[in-house]
Amino acid sequence: MSVSQFNLPDVGEGLTEAEIVSWKVKPGDAVKVNDVIVEIETAKSLVELPCPFAGVVETLLVDEGQTVDVGTPIIAVRTGEGVAPSAGDPAEDMVPTPPAPAAAPEGERQAVLVGYGPRTTAAKRRPRKVAEAPAPEPEPVVARVSVLAKPPVRKLAKDLGVDLTTVTPTGPGGTITRDDVQAAAAVPAAPAAAPVGPAAVPAGSGWDGLPRQERVPIRSVRKATAKAVSTSAFTAPHVTEFVTVDVTRTMKLVERLRDSREFRDVKLSPLAVLAKAVCIAARRTPDVNARWDDAAGEIVLQRYVNLGIAAATPRGLVVPNVKDADRLPLRELAAAINQLAATAREGKTPPEDMLGGTISITNVGVFGVDTGTPILPPGEAAIVAFGAVRQQPWVHKGKVRPRWVTTLALSFDHRLVDGEQGSRFLVDLAALLEDPGNALVWG
Repeated sequence: MSVSQFNLPDVGEGLTEAEIVSWKVKPGDAVKVNDVIVEIETAKSLVELPCPFAGVVETLLVDEGQTVDVGTPIIAVRTGEGVAPSAGDPAEDMVPTPPAPAAAPEGERQAVLVGYGPRTTAAKRRPRKVAEAPAPEPEPVVARVSVLAKPPVRKLAKDLGVDLTTVTPTGPGGTITRDDVQAAAAVPAAPAAAPVGPAAVPAGSGWDGLPRQERVPIRSVRKATAKAVSTSAFTAPHVTEFVTVDVTRTMKLVERLRDSREFRDVKLSPLAVLAKAVCIAARRTPDVNARWDDAAGEIVLQRYVNLGIAAATPRGLVVPNVKDADRLPLRELAAAINQLAATAREGKTPPEDMLGGTISITNVGVFGVDTGTPILPPGEAAIVAFGAVRQQPWVHKGKVRPRWVTTLALSFDHRLVDGEQGSRFLVDLAALLEDPGNALVWG
């Protein structure tokens, strides 16, 4: 019987760190090869990691909420013949001492997980401490108290002056949550005779009785987004143009297609029609789909469209892309966009969906916004903002009539796209939405 460590792997994106979001196992659990043991969050997405060997979980070496570097040991598992679940103190396993790496004994089987490489280190279990006899006059003791809380929760408690040993936990497995700490901070010490009446809001508190200020670590998707937009904003010279267009015919087309047999099992929206229009218009003005390679001193002409669709998620903005979107019929394109959005909302976007985008769309209209000046995803030459579609008074055939109207915005990299090219592309998009029949002419 031996104890093996599993180090945080590089999940294929070349990233250097990840956050431990949630453990799927606890000390004493039996695990098999490829059982999911932990969910991590990288700068791109949530990823579930499988166990590379079978055995019994010895120790969780990293707390939930902690960010660690690739290669850091995160879990120790007892492997080999005759392993049995440990009856140890779970609180002790929450504060492990990471064992020093050692060479694998000669002839020992090295468990291998595809993409992670062979295991060449071993771990030793920290000897358990023997409980000392209590002093005749015991004093409050904090050490070895089973207080289970994530590092951010511990910091919040420290900032609010809350003693975690006095907090009643409500989280899974007796874990103290952020809400538990905030609730404890919001409840003043009870006087001998509590007054009858509505509870007073603690002095200096913020909305809903919460602290006036709270510090949240910048990491994962939010950290990556901040770096990406800052790099893009100060690298590519942005230009934004706008056009307001009557999309009544597009709205009627969408309604007709929704009732057709081919689209009955696919959610069709005006966004899918715009996506198809972007693919068609990009072929007529290929500069908007090019890439600036500063290191090589070259402009890369990309004769395919990997169409990015910006998606707002609880963890921040992500822009997954539909590969070879220009080759997809409208039905398949609509289905692909729906799938991208659903996966992004669940935080399950795989790394490969975030790479290789050539041009993007951000649908600000879904929030009721008329238009915007979007920042380019790094490496892309253009991004289209799709504003809200509203019924407005519009001059149609010489008379003022209610028509469906929207505003499109195009931000582009002026190193790659001149004003004439950007304007031509934007006008083409407007023409396709104003009369989808133009797609038959342009191909």
